[in-house]
Amino acid sequence: MNLISTSRRNFLTRAAALGAGAGLSVPAIISNASASEPSAISLRDQDLPFIATEETYTTEELIALNAINEDHVEYLRETGLADLGSGRIGAMDEAGINVQILSAHTPGVQNLAGQEGIDFAYRLNRMIADGPMTTYPGRYQAYATLPLQDPEASADELERAVREDGFVGAMTNGFVGSKFLDHPDFEPVLARAEALAVPIYLHPGFPPDEVFKIYYRITRPEYNQEYQDYIFSGSGYGWHQEVLTQCLRLILTGVFDRFPRLQMIIGHMGEGLPFYYERIVGDLGEMTENSLNKPVGQYFNDNFWYTTSAFFQDELLHLLLRYISVDRVMFGTDYPFADMKQGTDWFRAVDLPRDAKEKIAFRNAEKLFGVSV
Repeated sequence: MNLISTSRRNFLTRAAALGAGAGLSVPAIISNASASEPSAISLRDQDLPFIATEETYTTEELIALNAINEDHVEYLRETGLADLGSGRIGAMDEAGINVQILSAHTPGVQNLAGQEGIDFAYRLNRMIADGPMTTYPGRYQAYATLPLQDPEASADELERAVREDGFVGAMTNGFVGSKFLDHPDFEPVLARAEALAVPIYLHPGFPPDEVFKIYYRITRPEYNQEYQDYIFSGSGYGWHQEVLTQCLRLILTGVFDRFPRLQMIIGHMGEGLPFYYERIVGDLGEMTENSLNKPVGQYFNDNFWYTTSAFFQDELLHLLLRYISVDRVMFGTDYPFADMKQGTDWFRAVDLPRDAKEKIAFRNAEKLFGVSV
């Protein structure tokens, strides 16, 4: 079963025909056991509450800033991204999701420089605090949107959003210009997140032009270049490699030795980490034995958290749990790019002990974010 919505399929079809870059999140993948027949969904654990940890919103202002073309504008409007009212709450109730943690649509405002970016980030954060978080108390939490072109201003806005608005962390979206968060420029943001004891969610984003051209530009007459390049560099492949690369850079450059209590979150069932884990730990562990304070693998269990967002597949969850403690995994759907009820139905049917399922569904998020269902 494919969880891509009709509106998304329509956009991809139009994009292929008309040259629209997508800028989309990865579609959800569900296990065969969960997808085959409704009867395959276990009746157990129907009382399981959920905190969904990667759930996206947008606004008309944000669409105008980041949309690729008119087809992309139409797609973003059709998805339900801007619905933070009764429609989304109804879908949450149907799925059994108690709390959504909201984040601005990729790449937020992090590519907007100067006072304009600072003001835009503040407006978005206040809109969430004064709007859905106030209208539906307890149902929404949020990651702060940061104007990362200005790291000092970002640190200040993170602190303001946490202390004044009750936000639970920050969301970043891949490259900031041509830099990752391990660059010394961003130490004010990392230091402030550690001091506030809130995590940073490392969401993917599109690469800078020089990376885009080297890795993802493919010239074939039967391909639509703009459409194909964006999908290849984004949800179809590139995003997941980019996030894992950023995670490794944070470890290898000693970020967690300088900020040992700093916590990061990554989605999409670890962004490929479970597949590469033994090679990473083996090869990079030997190389860094005398340069890092801990073995490479230890950082993945001390400084990172992982969500199931959009990858509703039993085999991937079990592979992740082979290397990562169940105390570090959280539920997420990647709504509205994946269906909330498909996600909760899948997870209720997963073959794990009840205690482990409670940790993933809500208890780990309660611990990390200081919220409750």
